[in-house]
Amino acid sequence: MAIGKYLSLNEHDLEILNDASLLHDIGKIGVYDKILLKPAGLTQEEFELMRSHPDLAASILSSLTFLKEHIPLIQHHHERQDGSGYPLGLKGDEIPLGARIIQVADTWDAMTSDRPYRRRMSTEVALKELHKSSGTQLDQRCVEAFTQWISDTRSVQISSETFLN
Repeated sequence: MAIGKYLSLNEHDLEILNDASLLHDIGKIGVYDKILLKPAGLTQEEFELMRSHPDLAASILSSLTFLKEHIPLIQHHHERQDGSGYPLGLKGDEIPLGARIIQVADTWDAMTSDRPYRRRMSTEVALKELHKSSGTQLDQRCVEAFTQWISDTRSVQISSETFLN
């Protein structure tokens, strides 16, 4: 939400962003836990199943007409600025802004959380990784908004814990 606020989204778009961010990985309900929790690299077949979760989310939510504006954000949160993402290979501004915002926040969460296959990164290392991915994987404006928010607040709220920079 901080990224959206720093990018001056209006209240309606912030509400859509908030809801979509909560639902963005709902398609993982169709991915086996043994893949989601695997402590090693995925096989090509497992990776393809993981790559299906944004389209599965869109399919699950498509009958809920009140989520019509949310679905593009959810479906495209794994697209990349350079077009190498999925499910459609969208690039740059073809990717909905809300999806680009969710991607930065999701990337941050992935890097700063313990995973079955690796320990979480420190704030410093994760920020360097965000900047390294800016412009190729991640939207540069969204990364800048996120890092500005961190700089301004001097803390990052993760769940019920606060981690100071």
